[in-house]
Amino acid sequence: MKSLLFTTFIFLCFCGFGQNNQSYDVIIIGGGASGTAAGIQAARMGQKTLIIEETPWLGGMITSAGVAAFDGNHQIAGGIFKEFRDSLYGRYGGAKSVETGWVSNTLFEPSVGNAIFQNICAKEKNLTLIFEAKWRSAVQTKTSWTISYRHKTTNYKATADQIIDATELGDVAKMLGIPADIGMDSRAKSGEKFAPRVANNIVQDLTYVMILKDYKSEGSHVITKPKGYKASEFDCACGNRDPKLKNDKQVSCLSMLDYGKLPNGKYMINWPNCGNDIYMNIVNMTESQRNIELEKAKKISLRFLYFIQTELGFKNLGLADDEYSTNDKFPYIPYHRESRRIHGLARLNVNHLIDPFSSDKAYYRTGVVVGDYPIDHHHKKNLNAPNIDFIEIKTPAYNIPLGTLIPKSHKNIIVAEKSISVTNIVNGATRLQPVVLGIGQAAGALAAVASSQNISPDKVKIRDVQQALLDANAYLMPYIDTKPNDAQFFAMQKIGACGILKGHGVTYKWANQTWFYPELAVTEFELADGMRPLYKQLEKYWDASGEGVKLPFLVKLLKVLGVEKEEKDLINILAEQKLLTEGLLNRRQVSLIIDKTLNPFTLAINFDGHYTKN
Repeated sequence: MKSLLFTTFIFLCFCGFGQNNQSYDVIIIGGGASGTAAGIQAARMGQKTLIIEETPWLGGMITSAGVAAFDGNHQIAGGIFKEFRDSLYGRYGGAKSVETGWVSNTLFEPSVGNAIFQNICAKEKNLTLIFEAKWRSAVQTKTSWTISYRHKTTNYKATADQIIDATELGDVAKMLGIPADIGMDSRAKSGEKFAPRVANNIVQDLTYVMILKDYKSEGSHVITKPKGYKASEFDCACGNRDPKLKNDKQVSCLSMLDYGKLPNGKYMINWPNCGNDIYMNIVNMTESQRNIELEKAKKISLRFLYFIQTELGFKNLGLADDEYSTNDKFPYIPYHRESRRIHGLARLNVNHLIDPFSSDKAYYRTGVVVGDYPIDHHHKKNLNAPNIDFIEIKTPAYNIPLGTLIPKSHKNIIVAEKSISVTNIVNGATRLQPVVLGIGQAAGALAAVASSQNISPDKVKIRDVQQALLDANAYLMPYIDTKPNDAQFFAMQKIGACGILKGHGVTYKWANQTWFYPELAVTEFELADGMRPLYKQLEKYWDASGEGVKLPFLVKLLKVLGVEKEEKDLINILAEQKLLTEGLLNRRQVSLIIDKTLNPFTLAINFDGHYTKN
């Protein structure tokens, strides 16, 4: 473990030099959503960290791709996602000031998002950023990794204990030959009844997002008519528009634009319905092949822009001139909804999301990221895609197991972004911005623990990573009614992650829910049954009925487990956090007492979520 004393933050944005042959604890390839969060978390845990990013910005799909509207996690905001969102509130003047479009509770200008990420990173003394640099290779030795990259016209190398693949399409994993899937899994392989019978290589449509600006009275901003333009290509973009009724058409199409309305008179154009989505599978292509294909994505966006300006009459809208420094004013990267998906130590399928507590894999116990968005797939531009109504696959709010970040075949690398080990169906939920930020934060915590202990990621104690995330006010369990500012948040999260008291899932509109019900009374049987997998002494514990838990029952239960406590001791635990009680105990109180007296969160679990020692 390398000394972290006197580590200096180096901000290399426009420099023509690099830190050649420098040594780090953690190197992150890709400064997108997950890479940025990973870098912040690892640096805060004392690890000398390097992020290598191809663009001039941080934030990836959130900023560099222009998807500046959060999907989900509005009521379960924690960790770096909440920190970023709170910074947006501060920048714009509160939560209501960013509720500008109907697709999201939080919309913002991409440039503002990048500035916030830059400001957060600038405060981390252990974090080095290198922009406009392309990684070339990753080579593992017995003791470390060597990463080669090119910045401007010069090649550099850097070494680290741990590396994280945070590229948009899992390119480091590909170079290393890590087994992965691309496209839709077969029903037999995934175990999901919703999956197609036969696997295919169909990925989700991608989008070259446009950020438009209302130039108001500055005259027409209509672009030159794009080659191949036909208005009929976008005929259903406004839903039930009637071309004979101009007023109706304007109202309906204005609603379409307001979908992604941003502050300060800007619009995010990321529209799937006869809009600027396009189907192409470029995951396995070379860089030059990808660039050729992505020009097609830009062209469909330009055709859509011309449609908006001419057919719909919004001549005042044009590509924003104060967002991206690109010659064409497009974002630095496209919005990739899907990547290659590694084969990890855990493989999360939709059955685990639907019923996490009844699966043979107790993945929920190893959770490090939470999400509540539905299964949202974009396939409207591919006529060959199977007709699967993904949005009708009902799931509650869920969490993602740590093992999805670690390849089964290469256990000394961590994979983030959209390349984690989930099925194609599940990727429709785990690809969203708050979740990918959480994946990055978990990756950073995992790398920091592994580096500080001089072990590979597969050897870490899962609870160590989870504790680091709790310390950062992140969620492990997706409980909508437990907030990080709640005095008993940590106890309820830990008891939930142990499976002692389980949550209750609800499928609800576009923000699914899982409830802990802190004030609900606990029955004797419920508590004893939840503790049996942890403690062999309770396998034949006889004195547990359907009655509500009272302090005398807890005293007896603890005694069976070898912990001698009197009622006054338990009362003192509650009183310290101003939780006095008479009669039945609720889930909040029981969580606190069990956490303080038994600390079951320290019991070891494996990547399947099963207890390894009782």
